[in-house]
Amino acid sequence: MSKIPHADPGMVCPMHKKDVSKVCHTCPWYTQVRGKNPQTQTEVDDWGCAIAWLPILAIETSQRANQTAGAVESFRNQMVEQNNIAIGLEELREMGRKIGMDVAPPTKLINGN
Repeated sequence: MSKIPHADPGMVCPMHKKDVSKVCHTCPWYTQVRGKNPQTQTEVDDWGCAIAWLPILAIETSQRANQTAGAVESFRNQMVEQNNIAIGLEELREMGRKIGMDVAPPTKLINGN
């Protein structure tokens, strides 16, 4: 495991009431975050207080939730379209039966249903 670096001096930790360079490296909330900044898309590889990272992580979570919602909506729209096609085919099959046409039964699924 890599050594936890000291924070840059100058700011005061609101929890410990001391300069961050004196206390952060001993605090369990001092964590390393790697990835891309969700606002700027720049690479991030930095140490900081977990509480200070929360706004960035909340933005990332929100963006991922929006992407997931979009994917679910797209999947739903495809399923509605396929369902409408299947219903239309069944209606045509039923109309054919009513007028006496020899209509093939629906194709069986792989599992036999």
